[in-house]
Amino acid sequence: MTAPGELERTLRANLRGEVDFGAAARALTTMDASNYRRVPVGVVAPYDAADVAAALAVCAEAGVPVVPRGGGTSIAGQATGTGVVLDLTRHMDSLVSLDPAARTAVVQPGLVLDRLRDAARPHGLTFGPDPSTHSRCTLGGMIGNNACGAHSVAWGTTADNVAELAVTAYGGTEHRLSTGWAGAPAGLRELVEGNLAVLRTGMAGGFSRRISGYGGLDALLPERGVQTARAFCGAEGTLGVVTRAVVRLVEAPRAPVLAVLGYADESAAADAAAGLLPYGPLTVEGMAADLVGPAAGRLPRGGAWLFVEMRDEGAARSLVRAADAVDGLLVTDPAGQRALWRIREDAAGTATRMPGGGMAWPGWEDCAVPPARLGAYLREFRALLARHGLRGSPYGHFGEGCVHVRIDFDLVSAPGVARFRAFSGELADLVVAHGGSLSGEHGDGQARAELLPRMYEPAVISLFEAYKGIWDPSGGMNPGMLVRPARLDEHLRFAVLPASPFAQEVARCVGVAKCRSEDAGGPGVMCPSYRVTGEERHSTRGRARLLHEMLAGEVVTDGWRSAEVAEALDLCLGCKGCLSDCPVGVDMASYKAEFLHRHWSGRLRPFAHYALGGLPAWLRVIAALRLARAANRVSRFLRIPGLERARPLPALAVEPFSRWWGRAAGPGRGPGVTLWPDTFTQYLAPEAGRAAVRVLRAAGLDPAPPAGPVCCGLTYVSTGRLDRARTVLRRTLDAVGDPRGPVTVLEPSCAAALRTDLPVLLPEDPRAHRLAAAVRTFAETLEEYAPHWQPPRLDRPVAGQTHCHQHAVLGDAADRRLRERAGLTGDLSGGCCGLAGNFGFEPGHHAVSVACAEEQLLPSLRAAVPGTEVLADGFSCRTQIAQLSGGRGRHLAEVLAEALPETPPTPM
Repeated sequence: MTAPGELERTLRANLRGEVDFGAAARALTTMDASNYRRVPVGVVAPYDAADVAAALAVCAEAGVPVVPRGGGTSIAGQATGTGVVLDLTRHMDSLVSLDPAARTAVVQPGLVLDRLRDAARPHGLTFGPDPSTHSRCTLGGMIGNNACGAHSVAWGTTADNVAELAVTAYGGTEHRLSTGWAGAPAGLRELVEGNLAVLRTGMAGGFSRRISGYGGLDALLPERGVQTARAFCGAEGTLGVVTRAVVRLVEAPRAPVLAVLGYADESAAADAAAGLLPYGPLTVEGMAADLVGPAAGRLPRGGAWLFVEMRDEGAARSLVRAADAVDGLLVTDPAGQRALWRIREDAAGTATRMPGGGMAWPGWEDCAVPPARLGAYLREFRALLARHGLRGSPYGHFGEGCVHVRIDFDLVSAPGVARFRAFSGELADLVVAHGGSLSGEHGDGQARAELLPRMYEPAVISLFEAYKGIWDPSGGMNPGMLVRPARLDEHLRFAVLPASPFAQEVARCVGVAKCRSEDAGGPGVMCPSYRVTGEERHSTRGRARLLHEMLAGEVVTDGWRSAEVAEALDLCLGCKGCLSDCPVGVDMASYKAEFLHRHWSGRLRPFAHYALGGLPAWLRVIAALRLARAANRVSRFLRIPGLERARPLPALAVEPFSRWWGRAAGPGRGPGVTLWPDTFTQYLAPEAGRAAVRVLRAAGLDPAPPAGPVCCGLTYVSTGRLDRARTVLRRTLDAVGDPRGPVTVLEPSCAAALRTDLPVLLPEDPRAHRLAAAVRTFAETLEEYAPHWQPPRLDRPVAGQTHCHQHAVLGDAADRRLRERAGLTGDLSGGCCGLAGNFGFEPGHHAVSVACAEEQLLPSLRAAVPGTEVLADGFSCRTQIAQLSGGRGRHLAEVLAEALPETPPTPM
């Protein structure tokens, strides 16, 4: 086998696309969304089909395996490998053409499904298969796994919707597949004609979700039209690389209606699913209460539910009348439907979190049985889980008998791995006993391929091996999958991690890659830097993978001093969007703080860490010496070394908020509220604090400051100075004591730090937990402690920004209700403003900071009608708005206070 260095040089000489054998590129592709990890020798991002052919020829000559990779969301391990990984998302991601009349599209393999659907939508068309990862999975990956999704009950699998494929085999030979033998590799026709009996008997009696193995091989039978393209689907990258595909489109229903049917339990829902098929549903999805959780309050009565989409309201009403359900609900408006479907789409992640805080894992993610057998199968499946002392929450495509489940396997200890193996064998036998398929849509990969002989007779397994041999005689395409597979308990990704709390946190990332979503414009935040750069290392998943490999020490070998990890985390804005938007709650902002803490331990830090991380201390000194005016004059002409030169510094307040308060605020006469003088309100935006005092007083509350100087420690946490943050927080707790009623924090980032970071940094101090529990936002305080107060009516539209930390940690429901009561209409922008505290002031971040603002915030401001009120409770958001748009954003307290009747302040 050719040495990696020589192989890299040869590939660079023969390809137009990128060739990267560095530690970071390899680390980013060691895993997909499965339990498995394999380390590649390098990564190639081919520019076009010619590059793919060249790469396959070079690798074949060198004897190096090749693994094609799309979005990396495969759940069975088939997107990992030890050879060269072909990243088909970088350049080969185009929608080549779309023909509405013919209802076809020509696509490259790296095209994300939602981009195809967006292009087809204006023509009333869509691509039928729609897995829950539709916002980031690729067409090539869907072809490789024969993906299905919620609508397959109406529109079939990917194989049902593929007309032609351009495929390049290992060695560089190109093939064009459709129907008939033209374009097929030599020997395939003879193989089929010599095994007609095996194809007709060994693969007979299948059903729509028989995906396991080369499950479409019987499409090559003459009575089925010798469908070579269809037979290729589901090959999991083991036969060749798809470089272009012609796919069929279907007519999208104009006004689909979602019927949600409640049943007593999961078994009742499963038993009912098959009976709904004669009504022509587009989807029949099932979930039980143990997965839905608090969202059950938005659903009809019951312990389990079927989500059934129908083409129109009349059909939906007929279905509800005929269904033997406990309760039913019709949802006609698209927004309501999207909200309910989001519960289902996030299930791949939410099912990973167990009620007690533990984690569950894939491995038996998508086995399927004939729909009429589903209820009986699930009852036996639950019993099998109980016998092994395991837990999981089944859900999925009940209308096609396909069940997704994540199970709380112990994949670290030897006994736990042994139980995983024993359970897998017994479950395979149970699935086969019910006439099912080990894989119903995600492929077998490494997770189930070893068990295929339990599903297929030896003659079929031999035929699979011969089919692989026709396409790939050298065995270079994705070895270890489907044919001559690795053991299902080998290459587990957890085995390389140390036994530490941080490693357990990093392992939370299961790779479903919602952080790579391309559905811009929604209310979510994650992941702003990936949205700007499009690079895996700048996604939450990519950063988690690099941290995983840093802890493993095999690819990234310099531990906490790793330059690769530091570079990837450099563009993490610390927005905490992943804490709420990631289905498994990965908290990359906290991971970044821990990394910076250890990375710079015992070393001189970047100047920005001292200048911005120590901002509260610097501003306190400037205020004490009454140097604000002088500092403002100096900052107009000088730039502080180590900070971004393109970013002007915000002006300091001449009179800090607490000084004004002591001079002019006077006492109140209502229930006590501690009004937190955060650093931003105190020294940079006291007008928000003064306004909050007026509003809280008008609402009948008595705001008062803490007994001494306080700080939430946010700037120290965000720059990784965790020891300093703990010191500051201990002093803060000494000053606060036991809070006087609620603690109202005007700055969302500071409120989030007190609510989440404080108890994590000082877990043994009961005062930390009491203070965290007392924290309220401005709107929450008014809603909880002055529920009968009526705000002034403003009756104007709003635009602006919901702070990332508010979105992720605090929630903005109370703010929305307060705005509604005040007659402020419209929504604030999702996404991230891009300034993100210290991020936008650090060198090298300006372009990304501006690009983040351009994703949602700035376009919304430009589109606002005259008279629109620009709201932004976060100081960073207001600063970004002022510097990039020239407008002025205000805290909600300022807007409300302006509309109150004028009352002179009472001197103390």
